[in-house]
Amino acid sequence: MNELSSPLLISSPGVRGELLRSFAALWLYRSCFLEVLAPVGLRRPRSFGAALLARPKKAICVAVAARLIQCPAAMKVHLLDGTYELFRAFYGPPGAKSPSGMEVGATRALMRSVLSLLREKDVSHVACAFDHTVESFRNQMFDGYKTGEGMDADLFAQFELAERALSALGVVVWPMVEFEADDALATAAGRYSLLAEVSQVVICSPDKDMSQCVRGQKVICRDRMRDKIIDEDGVWEKFGVGPASIPDYLALVGDSADGIPGIPRWGAKGTSAVLSRFSKIEEIPASADDWGFKLRGAATLAKNLEEAREDALLYRRLATLREDVPLQESLDDLKYSGPDRSALTALAEEIGDTRLLQQIPS
Repeated sequence: MNELSSPLLISSPGVRGELLRSFAALWLYRSCFLEVLAPVGLRRPRSFGAALLARPKKAICVAVAARLIQCPAAMKVHLLDGTYELFRAFYGPPGAKSPSGMEVGATRALMRSVLSLLREKDVSHVACAFDHTVESFRNQMFDGYKTGEGMDADLFAQFELAERALSALGVVVWPMVEFEADDALATAAGRYSLLAEVSQVVICSPDKDMSQCVRGQKVICRDRMRDKIIDEDGVWEKFGVGPASIPDYLALVGDSADGIPGIPRWGAKGTSAVLSRFSKIEEIPASADDWGFKLRGAATLAKNLEEAREDALLYRRLATLREDVPLQESLDDLKYSGPDRSALTALAEEIGDTRLLQQIPS
């Protein structure tokens, strides 16, 4: 006799009535019900009915909670890579000058891009991280790591302006100095994804570094420009490895955007094949004979790795995002409640774009 048919469970009028009401709520809220299952420890079933039959007491409790509190688990947290967004805005639309003669085109374009995001119906909690100084603690670890050298002065000058602009829009801004923007996003994704009321964390960045933060459907990456979502299956499809192996993948293949040189001859295909079997650099046998599968050029790959294994481990540390950035904001702090009107008006006048004020959601 299962729980659902237990006389003790259904004999009480109160319990029987709650069961009927809960089942009705379960049907009504079936779409969000499935999103509530994971935080309470239930695996996603094939249908909401299967959930009720599998573990009825817990399923009923979840359904009742969904009915009473209007499915708060539908809440999404959107995290923006401000550095990427500003770069894209600088090298995309034409430039523009402020009344004082400063180049502000990227900031104008960035604000319109963020406003577009804020108008989406499922966007309620938002934060944005910037590389305030471009360099970080990683530059102390490796001389070849990326710096601001060569960055267009008109772009670099807009970082502080862009941070003020998004703050005026009412978006939480994290300007990174010791850490990088990616570290702040990784920290936030890890923190907020653990909250039961959060159904999904959306990292708005196509940066391959961020793929290591993906967790099933709970934490995903979104390329807003290409309108593409990368979940955990998408990480496997794109890189041939899971999110946990992305730092190892970047260490071996290299990442020119971050100044990580990689290991000679370790290309994307070979690296994916090796890491799909061993996952971590330290688990890769020194001899290709011990790899257990055939791979073209395996002997050379093994030799090159052995000669630079310590370098590979250093590169992995560089590619591994930190999740201990001291962010102060709670989930409630990220809830978007509109702009700071006075600050936004002043900033719009500063950049010579008062038409922007007409696009602010009421």
